[in-house]
This record gives sequence, structure tokens and C-alpha cells, in this order.
Amino acid sequence: MFDPDPTMMGQRRPFGMSYWPLAEDDPGVPVRTEEVRIVTDDLALVRGVLWTPPAGTSWKTAVVLAHPRGDFSVHYACPLLAAAGFAVLGFTTRYLNNDQDCLHEACVTDVVAAVAEMRERGAETVVLFGNSGGGSLMALAQARTGCGDGWIGCAAHPGEGVFMGKVIDPSVADEHDPFSAVAELDMYDPANGWRPWPQPSTYDREWLARYRSAQTERIARIDAVARAAVASNETARDLAHSLAAGTDAWRDAKKRQVHGEILTIYRTLADPAYLDPSIDPDDRPLGSLFAFPDPFVANYGRGGLGRTMTARGWLSTWSSLSSAARLDATLPEVTVPTLIVHPTADTEIRVPEARAIRDAAGAADVSYHEMKGAPHYLEGHRPAAMEIVAEWLRARY
Repeated sequence: MFDPDPTMMGQRRPFGMSYWPLAEDDPGVPVRTEEVRIVTDDLALVRGVLWTPPAGTSWKTAVVLAHPRGDFSVHYACPLLAAAGFAVLGFTTRYLNNDQDCLHEACVTDVVAAVAEMRERGAETVVLFGNSGGGSLMALAQARTGCGDGWIGCAAHPGEGVFMGKVIDPSVADEHDPFSAVAELDMYDPANGWRPWPQPSTYDREWLARYRSAQTERIARIDAVARAAVASNETARDLAHSLAAGTDAWRDAKKRQVHGEILTIYRTLADPAYLDPSIDPDDRPLGSLFAFPDPFVANYGRGGLGRTMTARGWLSTWSSLSSAARLDATLPEVTVPTLIVHPTADTEIRVPEARAIRDAAGAADVSYHEMKGAPHYLEGHRPAAMEIVAEWLRARY
């Protein structure tokens, strides 16, 4: 009989539990919902739920929100903002639950289609709402296409690749060996300051600087492998175009053209700030919402971020060096009114990062709010946070 290890099974988390509505998020009015299906210009299918105010209440401003891979059709913001008088389209991109081959550039096409859908439905104004990884996606879409009349970042991190840059384990010595480790770069080695959960760890700042540099170096090594794989596909494609279809040489080139190299990225939950609260101190508890309860166990576990990726998916989404979906590059190009709401007890995004996002904004109209003591998905603070959003929207649109 299978006797499950409780550290491997889902448990109720004390923070970062979920992004969907909870009982305490009930707006107290009967908002309406409608299933929506959209076909994009490149014939992908985007599905979502349109939330609108109670019957008899008109609306003129629409909010669209999505995550590169999560189902934001049931995001907690949807009913709360609909009750406040706005139409809210929460939707899923073409990559729902598909991290492996997620291309942000294709997600941008999905965002553009969602914005167009709301304009066709009569929206005078459409505002892009990005929570967590949705923030960098929405900023990329606005910067590249100009879609959206406003940008809202709620617990938005600087970009999924940038985020990976601070959580990837630089002590991996061999990408094919999940247990290989360079001891002096291992944040889970007692010699470097680690202590067993739930004790806090203490990391020397000079060591931390070397650690951060080594994280970038590991990503550069993975990037090199990914780029070589993409280049091989492109070379084979060009060769196939030059050959007679059906020949042995054409068949071989075609195989190599369409082959998708799968990268296995071991150990991606290794941010020293998870266990050392003196690093960029704020209100966060020890640990990570991705690594409950103990990041050491989760770092070696079956899950993790970007664990298996196509070469192109890695470069587009999770590489801190190659992904275009990074706010320090896109947000200066976003000149529409901008609102940033940051929960100060977020285990993933630090207060200095949120303030840096604010400072990078290219808009003349920038508002910034810190939600004291709120976790990443704002449990216990959602109505107050969405009232800030609603007031900001009313004042501008």
C-alpha cells in the first residue's frame, strides 16, 4: 500500500494559498458571468470568463487580466472589480498549464485579442491588469503593441526570467546530475549559513554577492545550450527548403527542423532571502509560496519552476538574460497611466524590487501603494486592495 510522505502531498498553506476567490472575497452583490471564446489573429484559442456588474448597471471601462500559464478567469480581482462597476475579462492564454513551451511573444497576441474583444463589446477604455507573472506579460504587450489604456501591476514581479535569476540554484555542478553540488555555492550547506527549518539562516553578504553572480553564470550556460538547439532547428529548416521533398536528405533535415530539445532544469527554489529575513527585510515570513513548508526539501523535490522546458520556451520565459518580458526593459516604454500595488509580506517580491518597478515606470501618471502585511495573493486584504484599484480607475476613466 502507498504510504504518502506528507512533505510530498498538497497541504493547506498558511500564506500564498491561491489566486481564486475565497469566501471572504464575496462582494455581496450578484455580479454576472459569461463564458468567452476568442480566436486570435494566428488562429489560437483564448478562453475566459467575462464578469460584469449586476443587472441594470452599465459599464464603460473594461479590465483584462491574464497570466502566461494560469487560469485567471477565476482570479479574485474579477468579482470585486465587477461589483465596483467595471467589466472584467479574466482569461487564459493558449499556454494554460503549459510552462514547457510557453512563448511570451505568442501570449502578447492573446492579450491583443482580448483587448480587441472588449472594445468590440463597447468598452471605451481597456486597462491591462497584471498579477504576479501577469505583470510582465501585460507590460510587454503594452510596450510592443500599444494595446491597453492603462497598466496595473499587483504583486507583479520584475519578470519571470528575472525571478528565475534569483531562485535558481547556482551550486548545480552538472546539469545532468540533480544531486551534484559546488559546496561553496550551496545555500543549503551549513558551512554557508544554512540552518534546518524552521530556524532562520544567516548568509554573509560577500558570499551572497558571489552566489548571485553564480546564478547568472548558470543561466548563461543553460542559455548557450538552448540557443544551440534553436540554431540547429533553424539550420535544418533552411537545409530542408533547399532539398527535394521526400529524399532521404530532406527527411533527415525535416526531423532535425521539428525536433524539440527538452531541457531539464534541476533545483530552482534556492533564493537565500527565503531563509534569511535580513536580506531585503520586509514583512514576509520564512519560506516561499512555491516551496511550502521547507525550501530545502522543495528545491530537490519533483516540482519547481521551469523544471522541464523546450529550448525556445526557456529563452522566452525563464531566462533572466534572454526573456524580453522584464519590467526594467518594458515599463519605461509604457506611458499610459500606471498603478502598482505591492503586498509587503510577499515571499517572492521584495519591497525594494517593487519600488524599483515604480521608479522604472515611463508614465507621467504613476501611483504606488504598499499593502502592509499582505501576502503574494493578498489573502485577507483583497477587498481593500481592489477598492484602491477601483478608485484609481474611476478617477481616470
